[in-house]
Amino acid sequence: MQTNPKGNFGQGKVGSLILAQAIPLTLAQFVQVIYNVVDRMYIGHIPGEEAGAALTGVGLTFPLITLVAAFINLFSSGGTPLCSMARGRDDVERARKIEANAFTMQIYVGFAAAIFLFLLMKPLLYLFGASDITYAYASQYLSIYLLGSVFLTIGTGMNGFINLQGFPRIGMCTTIIGAALNLVLDPLFIFRLDMGVRGAALATVISQLVSACWVMLFLFGKNAVIELRFHDLFHLDFSLLKEMVALGLSGFIMAATNSACQAVCNATLSVHGGDIYIGVMTIINSVREMIGLPVGGITSGAQPILSFNYGAKNNHRVKQGIRFTAWVGFLYTFLMWLLVMLFPMVFLRIFTPDQSLITVGKMPLIIYFMGFFMMSFQFAGQSAFVSLGKSKQAVFFSLFRKIIIVVPLTILLPNIPALGVMGVFLAEPISNFVGGLACFMTMYLTVYRRL
Repeated sequence: MQTNPKGNFGQGKVGSLILAQAIPLTLAQFVQVIYNVVDRMYIGHIPGEEAGAALTGVGLTFPLITLVAAFINLFSSGGTPLCSMARGRDDVERARKIEANAFTMQIYVGFAAAIFLFLLMKPLLYLFGASDITYAYASQYLSIYLLGSVFLTIGTGMNGFINLQGFPRIGMCTTIIGAALNLVLDPLFIFRLDMGVRGAALATVISQLVSACWVMLFLFGKNAVIELRFHDLFHLDFSLLKEMVALGLSGFIMAATNSACQAVCNATLSVHGGDIYIGVMTIINSVREMIGLPVGGITSGAQPILSFNYGAKNNHRVKQGIRFTAWVGFLYTFLMWLLVMLFPMVFLRIFTPDQSLITVGKMPLIIYFMGFFMMSFQFAGQSAFVSLGKSKQAVFFSLFRKIIIVVPLTILLPNIPALGVMGVFLAEPISNFVGGLACFMTMYLTVYRRL
């Protein structure tokens, strides 16, 4: 299966094109997840009693790290569909301006996020459920991690512009290079040099720097279909930015609401369950990232194809892409749901040898993943809305599932005596059923049937 090197997604079988994009992207996202969770895996295996506290401390940084990802998505998920649609209309100059504006904003976001979060780190971590013990580990990790924020925003935020040009394998290498380096540096810094969580953060920063350099070498190089030029940078077109932000709000809100949910979960767990349940939630988040990545790969692979054909007015191909994305996503999530239900202990042991965490974490893991297969409908609906420029619908359903459903349930359900702390984990499957169906059916009735 060959990817069209010039990214002409108006020709060939839609399913094959999506797979040609999705397979490298899925591999890249798999490596990205390894990139994200390998720190937790190594930290969870630090000898002695500090491993649990260190793992919990790193888990407390997730809401802040996810917040940085939200701002990356604002210009990445907003810019890439607009750029694809411009290419579908053969408007290369507009596509180049979108790419240059996105790159400029990723630089600004990287520096601004680092400064803001560093200044407010202590009150935010305590607000999100840190204790005096876990704060020490969280602050050690985050203080170093924030030094690489601009590398993260460039490497992650601009990688989509490589993929939309028909080079998913180059995009895959962005994360593979960084993750491979992180895998080598983590044990060296954490154990060999005895740097603990600081070593994990330093390994991540170095890896992000290398990934960012790789992205820049391609986008500024002669192999790029839409070549970035230095003289186009830092000349912001505010009308374009307005379009990018309007469409990127969906991706921003999805990441920002994930950050809010993680913060609310950690704070609620600190009251109803204590540090051990925050540690369990850290593991659950890691499992979700690990097994959810192929769905993200399929939807990410579908987006440039849907956007390109929508811009070219090939509506029948857009519908084929939506159907293919929905079916493949459902089949995969159903299979993974079965595996988690049947073998929960296997997934827990990947991230910790601590028997107390494994014992306590079994039931929360099962409850949390009860509705996992329904996430495929949320992904398929959101992907269609974003790809076709339906920003209002995309924004609404990003808010609906997390802020309107998950956050209130996370706060209210643990107060029901029969549920207790398990109510925190029950909020997720309820939101998957209600939010996933609502998003997909709205997309089907208002977008798919009208194409």
